[in-house]
Amino acid sequence: MLPGQILGDRYQIQSQLGKQTGRRTFLAQDLKTGATVVVKLLIFSPDFEWTDLKLFEREAETLKHLDCRSIPEYIDYFEVRTDTYQGFALVQSYIEAKSLKEQIENGRKFSEADLHELAKSILGILIYLHGLNPPIIHRDLKPSNILLKDRSGHSIGNVYLIDFGSVQTVAQQEQATLTIVGTYGYMPPEQFGGRTVAASDLYSLGATLIYLATGIHPADLPQKDGKIQLNNLANLSPAFVHWLGQLIEPSIEKRFVSAQAANQALNTLHEMQLTYSNLEKPAGSRVQLQKSGEKIRISLPPEGFTPKLIYLGTFAIAWNAFLLVWTGGAVSISLWISWFFLLFSLPFWYVGLGMLYQIIYCLKG
Repeated sequence: MLPGQILGDRYQIQSQLGKQTGRRTFLAQDLKTGATVVVKLLIFSPDFEWTDLKLFEREAETLKHLDCRSIPEYIDYFEVRTDTYQGFALVQSYIEAKSLKEQIENGRKFSEADLHELAKSILGILIYLHGLNPPIIHRDLKPSNILLKDRSGHSIGNVYLIDFGSVQTVAQQEQATLTIVGTYGYMPPEQFGGRTVAASDLYSLGATLIYLATGIHPADLPQKDGKIQLNNLANLSPAFVHWLGQLIEPSIEKRFVSAQAANQALNTLHEMQLTYSNLEKPAGSRVQLQKSGEKIRISLPPEGFTPKLIYLGTFAIAWNAFLLVWTGGAVSISLWISWFFLLFSLPFWYVGLGMLYQIIYCLKG
């Protein structure tokens, strides 16, 4: 397809934006309105499958009924017939912005404040989609499908969610045959089995945020028991890491139940951060805190050798040496008097042995 070619007697092709098997995406001009639009073309080719058409028609039908400024606007859908190919075209509004994937590849770094703002914006979109009747599940939320535009000051700008080619409603899922869609690394475990729920999009959001924080594809990060390990997120607060961890739980039962629940938890991160801050030891303190799951272990390691032990050790040796002489002398005299002196020395032995114990504890714990 060459620049200048007109589709549907209305859309003049300007350039190609993307290419996949049986699919083409073009930038075009709407000759009726003069607006720049995106034309997605599905071509009937030798490797064409009916599943491709089903997903393409579903995307068009879904976009047609959406009304959200953070999602490209549906404009047109029609059949295309030329001398060289046949297929269908879906026309959407064009958003001139770079994807998160492009921005990371261009060297942009995202702070925790950026990730927090971005998460809130995407959760807002998911709350809208999941709140429809029937709920709509995107199923392919990832950095290349999220656009950022009009960045200013401390704001990351406007956030857009694109590419609804994998979208599915809950009603369609109940009647569907097994069709696995999504992107490896961003798909939750249940999606590999053809099952998706609203929380599946939350997993993809968590994986996306981890990619932005680390610059590493989620599939390349270490895992344990099927869960991405968050050891590379030292630049993020413990509270935010904990929140991310709940997004990417492999088990649906342990994940946030909804975008609304995840958003509410995100709003309370400040309180969680205060809780974690209260657990931090004061400067110079020997107290050690270790958090494992929901448990916190508090330990006090030995103080070790300090100059004060020199004085305490010298005094303890002199004290106990005197008591040995005293006790030896008490034993050598007559029986009833010796018992009196032995009993009299017991408190002093208690103090002397206590000093020895204190020295050993400081050194060994």
